[in-house]
Amino acid sequence: MSPPVAPPGWSRWLVPPAALSVHLSIGQAYAWSVFKPPLESALGLSGTQSALPFQLGIVMLGLSAAFGGTLVERNGPRWAMTVALICFSSGFLLSALGAATEQYWLIVLGYGFVGGIGLGIGYISPVSTLIKWFPDRPGMATGIAIMGFGGGALIASPWSAQMLESFGSGSSGIALAFLVHGLSYAVFMLLGVLLVRVPRGEKPVENAPSAFDGPQVSARGAVRTPQFWCLWIVLCMNVTAGIGILEKAAPMITDFFKDTSTPVSVSAAAGFVALLSAANMAGRIGWSSTSDLIGRKNIYRVYLGVGAAMYGLIALFGDSSKPLFILCALVILSFYGGGFATIPAYLKDLFGTYQVGAIHGRLLTAWSTAGVLGPLIVNWIADRQEEAGKSGSALYGTSFVIMIGLLVVGFVANELVRPVSARHHIPAPREAADVTARQQSESA
Repeated sequence: MSPPVAPPGWSRWLVPPAALSVHLSIGQAYAWSVFKPPLESALGLSGTQSALPFQLGIVMLGLSAAFGGTLVERNGPRWAMTVALICFSSGFLLSALGAATEQYWLIVLGYGFVGGIGLGIGYISPVSTLIKWFPDRPGMATGIAIMGFGGGALIASPWSAQMLESFGSGSSGIALAFLVHGLSYAVFMLLGVLLVRVPRGEKPVENAPSAFDGPQVSARGAVRTPQFWCLWIVLCMNVTAGIGILEKAAPMITDFFKDTSTPVSVSAAAGFVALLSAANMAGRIGWSSTSDLIGRKNIYRVYLGVGAAMYGLIALFGDSSKPLFILCALVILSFYGGGFATIPAYLKDLFGTYQVGAIHGRLLTAWSTAGVLGPLIVNWIADRQEEAGKSGSALYGTSFVIMIGLLVVGFVANELVRPVSARHHIPAPREAADVTARQQSESA
């Protein structure tokens, strides 16, 4: 199902909305924490257990992106968006059945496994196409699209909270909320399927660089370079630090200020999740656009270095000042989102555009690792601290120190990134085609 090639005069600015329709939908994953307390209450789950669908979803995101990246490059963004629509919506429908029958394994299977495949294929579906449409501003282009994934919870969080309030927070209310999500997102994602186009040539706009300028490295060659694995560590550490807050955002802010004079209500906690989503979304377009000006390596120095400082402030003073806690969390989530949006452009700078979508897919296995690591660190330590009789901010102090250490590891890995050795380069696709044609002509 290859997408139609853009006709002459087609505006490249119609492509980001197509990507946004998919990313805003699958970005619902970041609102999972709104469902955690109702599921724990209705099905008798622990915090670690209620995180399992989200964790598995992120694992499947990375794995499906890694294994499906080459298929996305081969079949085009329309095929990928269609697969994402089917899997993501079906995952919600299975989860609705699981909630209605109180079979938690069905929620894990639906939201985590099936829906997670939709997350992965949908996430990488527009990346290569956008970079080819915007070779002059790759950071901004990918930031616009991936902004939608970060901003999905800005819509889904209050929407989900309102549905749970209207339908009830029991198993039947959760089931109905899942059902509405699945059907609504299917319609919205269909807009992207119908709208997406690919450029006619390698230079979609005048006076822009060719999409194939600079060194070109295949996906197979990229994974054999130290640069790929340095970026893998960078992404994994940055994501682990951000997702540790994001996955447990609503219960975390409630715990931090439970024993103070200004406790946080359920609705306010949902609002905090929405604020984090806004920061996540703003960071994706703001920081990734900034990377076009100051360079990818410099912007990751900001993400990792300043991010460690923000975690330190929360660990030391977060429970004494609600504005400080919220501000630091917002900064961390803006770096988290910015890291995701900047990584495709970083890959393009190092490996070229030839198979950047497939390379990006393989790199997202770092997200799979972080999707398990971040929530596991925060939830497991919080559960153990609670069993030891601790409460409030004491539940999270140890996990925050661990996050600081991980960000420092990521900072060092970013410093080790250097240009890819020429031995890994291949001819640009247009040059390779010319060479092949010339060789065929000479042999004839």
